[in-house]
Order: sequence, then structure tokens, then C-alpha cells
Amino acid sequence: MKEDFLQFLWKYKKFNPSCLRTTDNHEVIIKQVGTHNVENSGPDFFNAQITIHNQKWAGNVEIHIKSSDWYAHHHENDLAYNNVILHVVWFDDIKVFRKDNSSIPTLVLKDYIDEKLLFRYQKLFERTFKKWILCENQLSNVSDFVLVNWQDRLYLERLEQKSILISELLKSSANNWETVMFKMLAKNFGLKVNGDAFLSFANSFDFSVLRKCTHDLGQLEALFFGQAGFLEKEKDNYYSKKLKIEYDFLKTKFGLKPIHAISMQFFRLRPSNFPTIRLAQLAKLYFKNDRLFSRIIQTYDINEFYQIFNVGTSSFWERHYTFDKESKPRQKQMTKQFVDLIVINTIIPMQFSYARSQGKYVEEEIFKLISQISYEKNTIIDNFIKHKVPIKTAMHSQAMLQLKNMYCDQKKCLKCAIGNNLLNQD
Repeated sequence: MKEDFLQFLWKYKKFNPSCLRTTDNHEVIIKQVGTHNVENSGPDFFNAQITIHNQKWAGNVEIHIKSSDWYAHHHENDLAYNNVILHVVWFDDIKVFRKDNSSIPTLVLKDYIDEKLLFRYQKLFERTFKKWILCENQLSNVSDFVLVNWQDRLYLERLEQKSILISELLKSSANNWETVMFKMLAKNFGLKVNGDAFLSFANSFDFSVLRKCTHDLGQLEALFFGQAGFLEKEKDNYYSKKLKIEYDFLKTKFGLKPIHAISMQFFRLRPSNFPTIRLAQLAKLYFKNDRLFSRIIQTYDINEFYQIFNVGTSSFWERHYTFDKESKPRQKQMTKQFVDLIVINTIIPMQFSYARSQGKYVEEEIFKLISQISYEKNTIIDNFIKHKVPIKTAMHSQAMLQLKNMYCDQKKCLKCAIGNNLLNQD
């Protein structure tokens, strides 16, 4: 038995409300269970309305496994608990008093719970090392209607979560949306392995410096590779020496300080994902697009994004993956799969956050855009497909990643629509 299950029982009145009595044998009539306090400290439910022994009460409800948890959590010393009108517990092992020594009415919930519901709860949380997620053996019992509606909510929740970083970047960038777009693009050009290093690179200079270099691809590459620390060691080729001369000029002119190149990882990456190639592509993207932010923020057609990001590299990088070793000539255009990732992880969160900042809602346009993108292929998504979860687009895969990371892995089944559905089935 866990406290969050008791909160679930109280919140959704999963008990017989017609015969409730306190431990003092006083009748309890619930008009309002109260508002669940999920974020802040203090009692579990605010503003409940309850009649106890013919006396109407308005106040808070606290829930514990045992009555004695009141003292274990030191609530008797906390003024926030003085307005508790009912103590809901599973086991009553001690009388509980407020700070003014008045006793708090106690309701023992286990006396009013259907055994079938307890069985479903125990089955859902049954521990086994073979389970990938707790409900994997019961997922087939959940209707597609429940799953699809939950996916919509999960995806919006994921966008809200991604908007936190955007808000933080806005604060540190004087609310300049173009700056934040560059930083988010840089982070996601680095992918999972180099994302943090690329964000550090993007944070290492003012966006105004980039603006002054966009007319010259050589200057942009010098700025990017210099700030990323790739020009600190002398290289024996004309291209590197030229970049070094250009970067030394920019470094003096704008007072630049590079990050350490050691933070950029090459290990276990495909050559097309090497940080050198992604930096070269990012430079070419800004060289080719003068008003990148304005164009991106108003576009909801995936094919137009394929055109915007249809860029490669300068000629040197067509014959190299690193500064030192020459390779077979090959144009290194951004693939559609890579552009899909950029749209999913950068463009759509930026569109969502920007629209909210303008008092607009573009959820319908965003849903249309992400529905044009195929679902991501990884172990998590493969496992959900194996368990017959409907996954057709990137919206579904993003939703299921949110579910796995924020609910399944954290055993938050009682806050999940799937867990709730399984508990409520007869």
C-alpha cells in the first residue's frame, strides 16, 4: 500500500460514500473531496467540504498510510496543517491532534474499499524482473480510444516540458527569439551525444557576432570552429590555416573566448554525425538563410522544412570528416531523417513557445505538422509497438517517450490514463 494510491482512492471517491464513519463513529458526508495538491508542500487536498457529525466543515484533507505518520512528518509543528478537517488513513494506530490540542477526525479508508479494486491495484503493481513496464501484460485490455486521447495529452505535456529550456534561454538572451532559435538549433545539431557541448558553443558568443558574419561563409566557419575549440591546435592544411587567421581577427575584434574542443565527442558516432560536419552544416544553413527565424516560425509544412534545411557543407568538408584526414569526395547534405529530428526537437517546441508568448494557440497547426513526420525508431517505440500500442506518426512516438520516461519508469501509474483505466475496469 502506498500513499499515492490512497490519494487516488480519495480523489476519485473509489469507496462507498454512503456509510462513512470516523474512528469516533461519527457520520461523514463528502460534498467536495477538495483540490489535489500535487506541486506544493502542505496538505494533500485543499478546500474540501465535508459534514462530520452534522457539522459542516470547509478546509483541508491530509492522507497517510498510518495515523502516526502525522507525527513522523512533524505536521503537528507546521501551521499549514492547522486547517486539516479530516485525516484519511489506511491504518489507525494513534490519536492525532492539531497544534492547539484539538483532535482531528480520522477516517480509515480500508474499511470501505472494494476488494476487486485492491486486487487490480496489486496486479498492476505486481513486481517481476521480467516486466519492461508494470502494465505490459494488461495493455491489450486498454482501448485504442483511451490510448489515442492519452497520447494527445502526453504530447502537449512533452511540449510544455521542452518549453522550460526555451524559457530559460530567453531569460539569458534578453528575450531575443532569434538568439534562442540559434541556440536550440545548435543543441539539436549536436544530437544526444554532443547536445550539451553544442549548446555551450552557442552560448559562448553573442548572436550579434553571428549576424555580422552571415554574408561570408568563411567567416561563419571560422567563428563556429574557432568558438568550438577546433582551431586551437595548428593544422597542416590551407583551409585550417585560413580559418585560424580569420578567427584570430574575429577573436580580437569581438573579445571571443572559445570552449574546449575536448568536450566534442566523435566516439561511436557515424561520420555524418561528427561534430565537425554538423558545425559545417549549421554554418551553411545560416549563410543561406538571411531571415531564418521568421521563415521557420511561420511554417507548418514538412516539405518546406526539407527545402529550408536542404544544405550541405563547404567544399573542404565534402572531402573531409575531420580536419586531419582526407576522405572520398561526397556531398554531405542533411538527410530528411535528420531534418525530422530538428523539426521535432527544435522547430515545433519553438513554435509552441513563441505562440504562447504572443497569446496565441497553434496546437492544431502543430499537430498537423508533426503528423506529417514518421514515428521515431528506437527500442522504446519498438517495445510499445510490440505491445500493440497504436503508433503511426512522430506525435505518437513523442507521446510514448514521454509516457515511458515520466510515468512508467517512475511508477506513476496512478497519474497515467492507462493505469487509471486498468484500475477502473470491472
